[in-house]
Amino acid sequence: RKHLFTMGNSSGSLLLQEDEIRLIAEETGFSRNQIVRLYSRFLSLDRQSRGYLDREDLLRIPELAINPLGDRIVDAFFTDKQEEIDKKINFRDFMRVLAHFRPISASQNLKINSRDEKLRLAFSIYDLDKSGYITQDEFKVILNMMVGSNITPEQLECIAERTINEADSDNDGKISFEEFCKAMEKTDIEQKMSIRFLN
Repeated sequence: RKHLFTMGNSSGSLLLQEDEIRLIAEETGFSRNQIVRLYSRFLSLDRQSRGYLDREDLLRIPELAINPLGDRIVDAFFTDKQEEIDKKINFRDFMRVLAHFRPISASQNLKINSRDEKLRLAFSIYDLDKSGYITQDEFKVILNMMVGSNITPEQLECIAERTINEADSDNDGKISFEEFCKAMEKTDIEQKMSIRFLN
């Protein structure tokens, strides 16, 4: 069964069919109704009906526009090398990223929104140069985005240095993903990195 709305891809637009909805549901854990509702949101963000979203489109999402880390969160939407170059994502890619923010469900054992995947996404927000490590300079940039002019540069430096030192168990001056996970052990990342999507 076909629907009257289209699903964007980079070469044009396709009719969104039930099997595509089913595939996205299997990949992401979203219900059919959530997918249809989020597709409507996707279309409203895609103002020029190109079938994809770019950085500017994503930054029009009010929740990201007001978030001090909005830019970094938007960067998380562009995960593979081609997306990184083109800076555009289609509906399926959009849904895959949103799936990371789904609350973890005991009835669904999906890797995409597991604690580990939520930690990987959080880590990627801090790892500005995608080196696989968070340096003190990167942490200062993120900290500055969050607190801005509310603290002095000296306080910022002190907080960044102390945070890196506390998490840096091998004393190499940077935080690996494993060290990041260890530092986040007592943090309720499942709660902090979850958005409730209406059914």
